[in-house]
Amino acid sequence: MSEHPNPSNRVVWFDIPVADLDRAAEFYAAVLAIAVHKEEAPGGAFGVLAHDNSVGGCLVVAPAQISASGGVLVYLNADGRLRAAVAELERRGGRVLEPIHAIGPHGFCAIALDSEGNRIALHSNRDA
Repeated sequence: MSEHPNPSNRVVWFDIPVADLDRAAEFYAAVLAIAVHKEEAPGGAFGVLAHDNSVGGCLVVAPAQISASGGVLVYLNADGRLRAAVAELERRGGRVLEPIHAIGPHGFCAIALDSEGNRIALHSNRDA
C-alpha cells in the first residue's frame, strides 16, 4: 500500500478477487483506462491498479471470494468517461446490472459485473 496525501480518505486500499489474472488485468486496464502492473510474490501473482496519489487497489487471485450477489461494492472512477467505460466493460465480458443513473447530487453511476463475476460500480460526476 502507498502513503496517501489526504489523511481524511476513508478507503485506503481494496482487493478485487479474480479467477483469471490476465483477463481481469486486461478488463480493468481497458474499462478504467489505466495501467495494471502485474507483480510476482511468494504467494502468487497479483495486479496493482495504477493509482498515483489516490486510493490504490489490486487484483488478487482468489476465485472462492468472488461474489455477484453481495459483499463490498467498490465505486471506481470513470469521471468524464462513464459511457465509454460502460461500453468497454460490455466489450470485455462484463455485464451491466443497473444502467447509468443519477445518484442525486453525487453524480452518476452504473452497477455491473466485472469479467470475473464481481459486482462493481462505475462513477462519474457527470453523465458523460
